This record gives sequence, C-alpha cells and structure tokens, in this order.
Amino acid sequence: MEATDDISEITVRVNYSEIDQMGVVYHAWYLVWFDRARTEHLRRTGTSYAELERQGLRMVVGRATVRYRQPARYDDLVTIRCWIREIASRRITFGYAALAAADGRLLVTGETSLLVLDSRLQWARLPAAVAGKLRIVADPVRL
Repeated sequence: MEATDDISEITVRVNYSEIDQMGVVYHAWYLVWFDRARTEHLRRTGTSYAELERQGLRMVVGRATVRYRQPARYDDLVTIRCWIREIASRRITFGYAALAAADGRLLVTGETSLLVLDSRLQWARLPAAVAGKLRIVADPVRL
C-alpha cells in the first residue's frame, strides 16, 4: 500500500510517554495519530479545519473504529496513511492504516466518521466547493 495523491501519510516516532506498562503503544494514541493524519490529508486537498471554522462549520467525530493487529513499541517509526472512504452531505468517513515504517507490517487499521455541524452545533451541509476537492478511495487494506 503506497501513498498516492489520494492517500496521504505522516510518520511518527513512538515516544516513551505513548507506551504502556507492557512496552507497547497505548491504544488511544492511534486515535491521536489518526487525527493528525486526517488534518494533514485535508490540508493536502486545499481544505483545513481553520478554513472550515471561518465558514462557520465544525467537523466532529461521530464514530471511531480501531482494529489492533500488531503492536508498535518505543522508538519505532510508524507511518499513518489516511484516505477518504465516503462523502455524504453531512458526513465524511476516513480510513486509516498504521504501518511499521521499517518493514511495512500492518499494525492497526481504523475509520472515523466526521459529522458536519454549524457554529451552533446543529446539522449542516458540507459546502459543494469543499466536497469537490475531496476524492473517495477504495480501501487499500482490509479494515
């Protein structure tokens, strides 16, 4: 699975504060890394959370799913790949894959669905100009 124009990636190094007593990445850190990857993915499309907020919109996580396959450990480099699985008028669903940067082993997969709200936190529609910048990608890995 390679990064493409429609699949973005970031790389993180596992910090000591991110591991648990067993020496592996604490499960919640993957959601933080997914958030970072999603933010960068939106930036690459010419959209940003800051720009959406200037338009009076908020993107909030409505659902998150994580499947843990293999552990990452302290000081490992982990590549997080992000793509868009689905776009609806009021929701964007992102897919993720975390891989060991050293050998490409698939560590974790996940998905988040973000809901579009206005500044009063009421349902809103994704502007056509924003949706037009986003492209749906067939899942490059089995989630």
